[in-house]
Amino acid sequence: MEKRKKKKRSKDQWTAIAFLMPSVVLLFIFVYGFIGWTGYVSFSNWNSLVPDFSFAGLKNYLYLFGDFRFQADLRNMLFFTLLFIALIILLGLSLAVLIDKKIKGESIFRNIFFFPMALSFVVTGVVWQWILNPSTGINNFLKTFGIEPMWYTDTNILAGFRWGEIEFGLPVAIISVVIAAVWQLTGFALAMYLAGLRGIPDELREAARMDGASELRIYRKIILPQLRPITAAVIIMMAHISLKIFDLIYAMTGPGANFVTDMPGVYMFETTFRGNYYAQGAAIAIIMLLVVAIFIVPYLWNNRRADK
Repeated sequence: MEKRKKKKRSKDQWTAIAFLMPSVVLLFIFVYGFIGWTGYVSFSNWNSLVPDFSFAGLKNYLYLFGDFRFQADLRNMLFFTLLFIALIILLGLSLAVLIDKKIKGESIFRNIFFFPMALSFVVTGVVWQWILNPSTGINNFLKTFGIEPMWYTDTNILAGFRWGEIEFGLPVAIISVVIAAVWQLTGFALAMYLAGLRGIPDELREAARMDGASELRIYRKIILPQLRPITAAVIIMMAHISLKIFDLIYAMTGPGANFVTDMPGVYMFETTFRGNYYAQGAAIAIIMLLVVAIFIVPYLWNNRRADK
């Protein structure tokens, strides 16, 4: 009987492996294989229509880090990511707390905030490009109050100082893109936090109230600490999206005047597929991959240790 169970278990394991192997092979070819190929091209001299795989060393990377546009892209990516993640967490958590109060029409509010997630970033970019157009959209209403912001056409840099080839500071134009991205993805954070709040037993809150704890203290000492894993997951997911964002920028603003709304993804696309600088485009892609890995790898490593 024991031998039969072991034989059945072994057969089930081999069946599972047989079903998984095609996916594993395709994953290694079309993900890791292409990453390796991109890395190889980034160290070559292939910067024309004619392939040239002669070794160039770090030439493409050194060129990028001394390039005005790429330095502006790194600045934009940094401030976009910080603002985007901060607002997503703040709004997502606040809305989840309000909806968790079992208000009337809860399903209506949930649907309102979840609806933008059904749209693509291209649609969002086109819609918000019109809404925030300095000569149309919301500015027609703001003009009655004497307010005429330039939105994504503004080239000013807040608290800027000279850094390399660029002025380092918060580009005012990037705020417009942040508004559009936050509008679309706040529903994701809301869903995550709402699920977390609904998973916390009511007994914990009742016990704290009986001990005389205020609602603010309950959230600070009980609720928020238990939501830390969800916050970490939201940060990782949003960082992954913001660091490699392309479609929203391309549809809404493009690189922008003086590259104030440009991102590495847009630069990589134009360098590779419009300029035919394949090695430089590959170098941009590898740098983007490494930046994303800085966020993703520690998170995966901690999860792996926690599962042991």
